[in-house]
Amino acid sequence: MIRMLEKLKTDPKTVGMRTTIRAIENGEAVYAFLADDADVFIIRRVQELCQQKDVPYERIRTMKELGEACGVQVPTACAAIKRHA
Repeated sequence: MIRMLEKLKTDPKTVGMRTTIRAIENGEAVYAFLADDADVFIIRRVQELCQQKDVPYERIRTMKELGEACGVQVPTACAAIKRHA
């Protein structure tokens, strides 16, 4: 079974707070990720949206780990897997 975090390498995704929040609000996100060391405001906002929109989410230990999983060279506070078009 493939871990959801590994799907960030192959599936359509968002990286970063603005695009992730937009995807959740628009119903495009099917799964979200939050870094434990991200700003509390970001974590709280994304968690609340996920709960409102019934989007499952997973906590990742560090922003660095999440950024690497997304294939970017910068620490990332949140990301999401999007629906296939």
